Amino acid sequence: MQTAITGSTAAELAESVRDLLDRGELTAGETLPPVRALADHLGVNRNTVVAGYRQLAQAGLVVTLGRAGTRVADLRSAPEEGFATDSALRDVASNNPDPDRFPDPSPVLATLPRRPVLYGEPVVDPGLGAWATAWFAEDLTSAGRPTEFRLSVTSGAVDAIERLLSQSLTRDDAVALEVPCFLASIQTVRLGGYRAVGVPVDSEGMTPDGLRAALEQGVRAVVTTPRAQNPTGVGLSERRAAELREVLADHPYVLVVEDDHFSLLSQQPYRSLVGPGHRRWALVRSVSKFLGPDSCVALVASDRHTADRLALRLRPGTTWVSHLLQRLAHAQLADTEVLAGIRGTGRHYAERNAAFAALLSAAGLETRAGEGLSLWVDCRAPAGATVARLMRRGWLARAGDEFALTATPEDASRHVRLTVHHLDDTDQAALACDVATAAAEARTAP
Repeated sequence: MQTAITGSTAAELAESVRDLLDRGELTAGETLPPVRALADHLGVNRNTVVAGYRQLAQAGLVVTLGRAGTRVADLRSAPEEGFATDSALRDVASNNPDPDRFPDPSPVLATLPRRPVLYGEPVVDPGLGAWATAWFAEDLTSAGRPTEFRLSVTSGAVDAIERLLSQSLTRDDAVALEVPCFLASIQTVRLGGYRAVGVPVDSEGMTPDGLRAALEQGVRAVVTTPRAQNPTGVGLSERRAAELREVLADHPYVLVVEDDHFSLLSQQPYRSLVGPGHRRWALVRSVSKFLGPDSCVALVASDRHTADRLALRLRPGTTWVSHLLQRLAHAQLADTEVLAGIRGTGRHYAERNAAFAALLSAAGLETRAGEGLSLWVDCRAPAGATVARLMRRGWLARAGDEFALTATPEDASRHVRLTVHHLDDTDQAALACDVATAAAEARTAP
């Protein structure tokens, strides 16, 4: 394989490997030549090979495994959110909302306007647009944000983030992502060919030093979660939000995308990284967590420039979001009883997560509930070994390694993410006992 790779620059080397992949001469899991050996073969500096491999890794085509070398990535096995349909285990890994708590759309379906929408009409349905504009304006004002914005509608939060990045960036541009990171954000950046720069998350959100370091590396966009960060459940504190706004003050044209996916379900106020003088920003709110993933509607408030560029990718008649879906979302969100039910569902998730966190703490694994649909549990043991032992006890959990931007043995996670809000008290108690036992066994295993 070494003799098949050609090139005298990093870009030529990366393109050569791409060609081998396209022709099927390189397959998933295959190891690329060591840096020193390939540099000697090509007669180039080792840094050239390192840079070429880095380009391939940033595009998601290869995975760097430290001393284990660099291997071709298996895109088919990339972790995704949702149920494991081929598993007989009890699934506590899915991060799914409770479908029984979605509002019933039947009562409002018959009330939807029947007038058809034709080519050339506005892509945002007027009713939803008016409701969302008032919603965003209230929260932006309370967070000290600029109240002048434009509204867009996309087919979910992931669709919004993908379109926002693509209208602002070109291949190999750097994007700051939270570490640990939401799985869909990792995939979006890799498949877009952008360069992911990790920013650590602690108990208050993105760290100022981490964001500052990312900006020094030339990131052109920042994707962050103001509350219910996935997988940690962390929400921005007021102090941390102010610190991050100060860091961003000298970078007003870096696009800041806030994925406020938990919005109406959250028990915390919305706090923002974006200060009044920031010029490129977008606040994304999907309805998936409280109306259902199949609603396929996300609302985006952004500055005028970003909205205009986003509109180019949401043309009438081709890529707009169905007005039927928009009208259904509006009819539900404008219903005070539905909104009250959503608030109650948010409290339910918080209470179930807090109850399970208390069980784990009592079992010797001190755990903070955070927000969101899952808990981020520090097992004080290798996550992979803990998850394997949970499988033997009939549970399917998700190891923290899957939420890393790079997969290296040196950075192996000791966290697992657990979705427990659907378990009753008896099952929660059983799972807490099994998690504590599995972690203890993994901690003492060779």
